[in-house]
Amino acid sequence: MKPFGFFHIRGIGGQIAALVLGSTIALHLVVTIAFLISRPDSPPDGAHQLTDAALLLGSADADERPRLMTDLARAFPQLGIEMLAPGIATIEEVDDRQLRGMRRHFRQGYKVVQLAPDGTARRVGVQLPDGTVVAGPVESGQRPWFWRAPWLVTLMTAFISISVLGVWAARALAAPLSSFAKAAENFSLDGEAEPLPERGPVEIRAVARALNRMHERIARLMSDRTKMLAAISHDLRTPITRLRLRAEFIEDEGNRKRMLVDLDQMRSMLESVLSLLRNDRKIEAVTLVDIASTLQLIADQFGDMGHIVHYEGPVSATAAARPDDLHRGVTNLVENAVRFGAEVTIRLDVSGTILIVDVEDDGPGISDARKQEMLEPFVRGDDARTMDESTGFGLGLSIARAIAIAHGGDLSLHDREPHGLIVRMRLPIYHRPRCCLPTEHVTAA
Repeated sequence: MKPFGFFHIRGIGGQIAALVLGSTIALHLVVTIAFLISRPDSPPDGAHQLTDAALLLGSADADERPRLMTDLARAFPQLGIEMLAPGIATIEEVDDRQLRGMRRHFRQGYKVVQLAPDGTARRVGVQLPDGTVVAGPVESGQRPWFWRAPWLVTLMTAFISISVLGVWAARALAAPLSSFAKAAENFSLDGEAEPLPERGPVEIRAVARALNRMHERIARLMSDRTKMLAAISHDLRTPITRLRLRAEFIEDEGNRKRMLVDLDQMRSMLESVLSLLRNDRKIEAVTLVDIASTLQLIADQFGDMGHIVHYEGPVSATAAARPDDLHRGVTNLVENAVRFGAEVTIRLDVSGTILIVDVEDDGPGISDARKQEMLEPFVRGDDARTMDESTGFGLGLSIARAIAIAHGGDLSLHDREPHGLIVRMRLPIYHRPRCCLPTEHVTAA
């Protein structure tokens, strides 16, 4: 690390340090200007000349005052001061900040008063100890309220400086972090996600560059894995087909059937695994789907196959979804239900902006300890874990859960009274689904 590299102007530390330094300098400049403009030890504008003239006349003898007045009028023609004999001036009862500021410059015996205005000009008089009044027009000298209290100017400037620093830090740090979080939320392997913009301080650009490279490596890794699986599936189909042909020549009827069942299971498992792991499939468009009609159709299809499947819910319920994916997910749930139960109910409820699809069966159910485990790929519910024609491969629930999450919802398992299982899929009515199945479901397999 370079010496003082933390304070490099292109880095976050250097930019914050520069902003703090600039704010401090600006604060001192504003405070200095405020005290120079609003000095408490001097009268307001235009009044100090009258104050000096009164002090000069007050210290002089009465015989010298006419000559001094002539000299003052010659030296300061714009001042317009005059001397009034005692008792002539009309004094008004006024006491303001300007008069109090002038009084601080006079010793005892002098009196600063407000005189009757001469036209539109304000007249202020200084009564000398002998009663003579030195009068002259004085501007009001009223400054804006925020200049009248230097401490208030200081606080305001400090607040503005700190606010500017906070806003800049929030934009410099929070905005890139928010974009990182959004990119992670929308992470996909279909190549449509835009790379993170590499802008901002050096540290932010380095993180964005590292995340973009990580995304490229993951996408390349998943692409290679998909190609490998496609090659394996192609190579396995040929020997499975040959084995099936050879099994037809087995004379023992029982052995021939068992071998054909095993070969069918191998082919079905291969297709199921590829269906779960295929992440470069064509992305289905999101459309408005009548969920109620889809669920009724699934119930009718299983009824035609001899299963007892009922649908309970509204006649129509529309939501934004991918129809084929949704049909496939619910079909997987019903297949699991009819495998373990004699009667299945598909129930649809609408709660605000959420659609709740329940697939209920009257089978043995799943213990609480295994509910979360059953949502993982290749986990089967049968205890014997045998591979006969009645068992699945443990992919139905995981695929349905991935489809629910891709639609912005979730999937959970619940107990049914008095016995059985409820698989609950929650889907938002208005939601922009993700572009692909969640990455965790791809990598878990």
